[in-house]
Amino acid sequence: MRFPRCLILALLLPLALLPACNRGSHPAQPGKPAPDFTVSDGTSTVHLASYRGHIVLVNFWASWCEPCLEELPSLLELHHDQPDLVILAISIDDDRAAYSTFIVRNHVDLITAFDPTESAAKLYHTDMWPETYVIDRQGIIRRKFVGPQEWTSPEIVSYLKSL
Repeated sequence: MRFPRCLILALLLPLALLPACNRGSHPAQPGKPAPDFTVSDGTSTVHLASYRGHIVLVNFWASWCEPCLEELPSLLELHHDQPDLVILAISIDDDRAAYSTFIVRNHVDLITAFDPTESAAKLYHTDMWPETYVIDRQGIIRRKFVGPQEWTSPEIVSYLKSL
């Protein structure tokens, strides 16, 4: 039996695109310095270089993002369980009122900043939410997590403690 070329292409094309869609959990720049950024929203200022010497999670999120909401409880729990770990939660919301209401309503006590222009996210080539970068004490990106995570899982906690 002979298959038409268009049918073969239709079946093979999705397979060819899989590597491009699956960015995995490692950044394109593993082992390279994390791009420095300063985000100031008039209420708070976050400057990544200020946290050199600490393990830092840079979490890009939005209040309208369901996966971001899904991971928030475990991210907050990690923050409370590991107070030496710095978590910078950079919101890409474009509505300041929605961002502010979300912070208050959900008792978010992480270091947060409102970045509607996505200036920090663009430095990391981030466009999926949530995305979180693990940066070591020397300012080197060690890992990237795409999508919601269970931040208090033994695997993640062990990994963070190993840095």
